[in-house]
Amino acid sequence: MGFLTALAVLVSQRTSPWTIAKGISWSILPLVAGLFVLVEGLNRTGVVALLAHAIQSAGSSLPATAVVGGVIAFGSNVINNLPAGLIARSVLQAAHAAHPLIDSVLIGVDLGPNLSVTGSLATILWLSAIRHEGEDVSFGRFLRTGLVVMPPALILALAIRLI
Repeated sequence: MGFLTALAVLVSQRTSPWTIAKGISWSILPLVAGLFVLVEGLNRTGVVALLAHAIQSAGSSLPATAVVGGVIAFGSNVINNLPAGLIARSVLQAAHAAHPLIDSVLIGVDLGPNLSVTGSLATILWLSAIRHEGEDVSFGRFLRTGLVVMPPALILALAIRLI
């Protein structure tokens, strides 16, 4: 859809596609490819099956569900929320997880990346665009703000869902 929109704009304005190509953050593409390779590697090495077994063993109690949401939230900052979400989806499918657990994982994947720059591909892309415009948001500044904002939002969202 994005390709068709870009094509329509280029044709209607009679501009060169090189204008759009120059604005793309090409260095992000290997990162995204690497994230998908990471997920497939975890699938093939049995890590997904191991995690699914751990989820099944923990059950669907409120504390276990909250812990899983927290783990995925903070884990998203380690490996990025894109592979974390893909891994979580595979694990939840293999574990035949209950809806409260699925919801807590979705909350964690959604809110967790607000902690650090590395948590979300969208954040990396936005920071690239912001830096291109001359603004500088450092990793430390983003992390300090994330430490204030993300944990309370995560705790509140998980608590509301699990009530």
